[in-house]
Amino acid sequence: MNVYTLLPFIVLIAVMFLMTRSAKKKQQQAANMRNEMQPGSGVRTIGGMYATVKEVTEDTVLLDAGPGVELIFAKNAIGAVLSDDEYNRIIHGIEHDLKPDSEIVPDDASSLTAADAEHKAVDFGKKDAAEETAVAEDKTLADKAETVEPAAKDDTVVNKAETAEPAEAPKKTDGDTDAK
Repeated sequence: MNVYTLLPFIVLIAVMFLMTRSAKKKQQQAANMRNEMQPGSGVRTIGGMYATVKEVTEDTVLLDAGPGVELIFAKNAIGAVLSDDEYNRIIHGIEHDLKPDSEIVPDDASSLTAADAEHKAVDFGKKDAAEETAVAEDKTLADKAETVEPAAKDDTVVNKAETAEPAEAPKKTDGDTDAK
C-alpha cells in the first residue's frame, strides 16, 4: 500500500489520541481537587449550589448549605473547591481587596447632587461648530427683532425681522422632525 493512502488514518488516530489525553488530564485534575477537599472549605456543586464541606468520606461529602441544612453529595457532584476569599465574596459579599481608606461610591445619584450643587459647572470655552452657528443665528435674529420701523400710513410697528428675507433654516440633526 501507498503511504499517502494511510496518511489520513494516521492523522485521525493521532488526533483521537491527543483528545483523549487532554480529557484524561482534566479528569485527573478534577479528581485531585476533590481528594484535597477538607472540612471547612467552600465548594460549588455541579448544580451550582454553594456550601461548606462538613465531612469527607471515600465516596461522599457532607455539605452544610445553611443553618440546619446538611446534604450528602457524591464526590463527583462537586464542581469546584473554592478559595476562602472567593467563597466569602460569593456567599457573604465580603471583599478583602477593599481598602478601608478608599472612598465609598453610593448606590444612587441622589447623594451626589447635594455635593455637586456647591460646585459650578466649568466652561472650557470649546463649542461644537453646530453650537457656534446656532448662537450666531440667535444673535442675528435678536438684532433684527430689536430694530423696528413705523409704517407709513398707520401707527403699527413692523418688525424688520419679519419683512427681511427668511434666514436659512437650521440644519436638521438625527432625531429632529418637522412635526410640531
